Amino acid sequence: MNLEEYFARTGYKGSTEKQDLETLTDIFQHHIRAVPFENLSIHCGEKITLELEHVYNKIVRRKRGGWCMENNQLLGWVLKGLGYDTSFLGAHVFNPHQNTYSTLMTHLVVKVVIDGKAYIVDGGFGVSYQMWQPMELVSGKDQPQAPGIFRFTEKNGVWYLEKMRRKQYIPNQSFSNSDLLEKKECRKVYMFSLEPRTMEDFCFQCTYLQTSPDSLFTKKSICTLQTTDGFRALIGWTLTETTYSYKENMDLVEFVTLEDEEVEKTLKEKFNISLERKLVPINVKASYTI
Repeated sequence: MNLEEYFARTGYKGSTEKQDLETLTDIFQHHIRAVPFENLSIHCGEKITLELEHVYNKIVRRKRGGWCMENNQLLGWVLKGLGYDTSFLGAHVFNPHQNTYSTLMTHLVVKVVIDGKAYIVDGGFGVSYQMWQPMELVSGKDQPQAPGIFRFTEKNGVWYLEKMRRKQYIPNQSFSNSDLLEKKECRKVYMFSLEPRTMEDFCFQCTYLQTSPDSLFTKKSICTLQTTDGFRALIGWTLTETTYSYKENMDLVEFVTLEDEEVEKTLKEKFNISLERKLVPINVKASYTI
């Protein structure tokens, strides 16, 4: 495993000597535009494991993506290797259908401290809730980014992330009531504490999320990738392409339903993913919105 091979995978050609916010942001943005957030292993008969070498080989050498425990673990390894002050945190994801946060700590994020200021770096959430820049860990401050306005609030040592989105223009009106569309303009994303975590803290969750019939990830095959002006997502057979700020305070959301034989080709063309095993797409109605 080496950093040069990782940077070749993401296309990053900038400085590796500076440990500043500008460099961190550049490395981060190259990652989220090259490495998909995806759970396709679950739906093509592969087991997701958290050993760093396995994650490295999957993402860097096999040119796959991964979910938060893979993407953010790899990002944390890269940043630590460059000399950044990093640590892992664990988060509880908000379920909009149940209007509550998960009782399981299923989401891994990276905390980075630069010149005494703490930032959250999360390259493993996907769709419109994927931050594009490291977020300063301050409470109550609006942090506008291309995807929308993110904000942390802190109460009694617990931090909450929420996001305000723009209006949505959906040309294909047959999708205007899709359960994939987020109806609220302000959406809770997840909550977390600042207690440092290790990868061992996520072993049970890693197994649960890929095996339980109650897990979102067994109910939907998901592949999403950030672009220079939005993101694309393949959920089951539904391909979504979103363009941020298509018009003033409006995002363009384009939907298309694929045939079985188009799925593999779309993964290659839109996400640069070639699977070694046959994917069985699935999209059972569950709490996953874009």
